[in-house]
Amino acid sequence: MSSVALAIATGLLMGVVFGFALEKSRVFEPGMIVGQMQLRNFIMIKVFLTAVATGALVLAALHGFGYVKLVPKAALYSADIVGGLILGAGIALAGACPGTTLAQIGVGYRDAIFTLVGGLCGALAFAYGEPWFAKSLIGTGEKIIFTDLVGIPFWQGAIALTIAIVIVLVLMERARSWRADLGADVDGNLDANSATKAHGRMAPAE
Repeated sequence: MSSVALAIATGLLMGVVFGFALEKSRVFEPGMIVGQMQLRNFIMIKVFLTAVATGALVLAALHGFGYVKLVPKAALYSADIVGGLILGAGIALAGACPGTTLAQIGVGYRDAIFTLVGGLCGALAFAYGEPWFAKSLIGTGEKIIFTDLVGIPFWQGAIALTIAIVIVLVLMERARSWRADLGADVDGNLDANSATKAHGRMAPAE
């Protein structure tokens, strides 16, 4: 298999795994996303922290065995702050983020189509405005990663980060379980009303 074909196959497999995890965790639901932005539930941040920990370990292994090379990007502080605020506001208003829009369309959320179109228009506008942004939003930092700053190998930093995230996740789960965030009963079963609220859909009229 050629390198291009392998890259495509790997990308498709990763997409399937990502989509499966996204659907099972329900973090693509508008109600779930808005709830996280309003700090009413924390399932979304738990899933994201789990992904960060898993990704750090996998990247450390791939880097350690020489399959990938770390290519850190320079820090653009002002651009990161401005872009993060705009993205966060958009997520809170739309109940969607770039990674969940297609999943929402797939399960039948019609308004997600407008979110997708808006995202594509935003990407197009950024492509044309990028030269101006590059000159205006200055604040470029060094191309360096945290483990370089503390003087330890990347794999050690990845393991330390994973342990720290696991501790945080355990504490968060003890403080408020994912069942409580979904509105589940003691047995973990969702009733019709709690499922509706957790998934951000309107209940059918009786």
